[in-house]
Amino acid sequence: QVWQIRLDMHLLNHDGNITDAASIAGIVALCHFRRPDVSVQGEEVTVYTPEERDPVPLSIHHMPICVSFAFFHQGTYLLVDPTEREERVMDGLLVIAMNKHHEICTIQSSGVVMLLQDQILRCSKITAVKVAEITELIQKALENDQKARKEGGRFGFAESIPNQRITAFKMESAAVDTSDVEEQAGEIIAKADPPSEVFASPVLHTPGTAQIGEGVESSWGDLEESEKEEAVEEEGESEAAALECEKVETEDTRTRRETKDEPIILSDSEEEEVVILEPQELPRKTR
Repeated sequence: QVWQIRLDMHLLNHDGNITDAASIAGIVALCHFRRPDVSVQGEEVTVYTPEERDPVPLSIHHMPICVSFAFFHQGTYLLVDPTEREERVMDGLLVIAMNKHHEICTIQSSGVVMLLQDQILRCSKITAVKVAEITELIQKALENDQKARKEGGRFGFAESIPNQRITAFKMESAAVDTSDVEEQAGEIIAKADPPSEVFASPVLHTPGTAQIGEGVESSWGDLEESEKEEAVEEEGESEAAALECEKVETEDTRTRRETKDEPIILSDSEEEEVVILEPQELPRKTR
């Protein structure tokens, strides 16, 4: 028999980068969860209540944390933890899941940006720093929760219910000053370091092959056009071969016509003898 654990997430509200938030919430929930203690004697299985025995935690070997990177300006600039507005205008998204041991668990790329090796390595280094910080915050939160529970206080979810903080993000609407947005964006772009190499446009090496280009939508070669081109090339080759054969036959016919009334000289290379045959004496096999 085994325990079956199901983790459901319900989004009440979000302001972008839901992948990172969901990964943190999921791993924290699994680390915080306690299952009932169990004893097995022969074929008899006993599940104890929390009053009989303290519940035990799950065996969590490592904490994979997701870190998202949004790319702008054809992949020249990247931004960690994009907001909902930034996600609307980004060119591509890269999500890296890593644990504190610098082990990459998964990588997911989306959008219309073709990333370079240097960009991915740069993102992995940033991910290692962020994962270490987030893991430390998670461990501190779990320790504080355990300490509060031992002291009989409320912490975390239970502490948030009386203050109505569960459905929070309740803030009064505030006007946003966008008068100097272009100037601020220009300053940020001027200070940012572009990658060592940027591909201006994708190249389709052969018809019928896919290529994800930088700054453009994914494209696919027109197979029908390529088939037409191949058919035209094959037709041209067959016509050239037919003309060559016709030319050879014409030359052979003309040669036989010219040699019809003239003697043919046959040479024997071994005996160095020359024999002259009249047209009527020409062997049938040679003719």
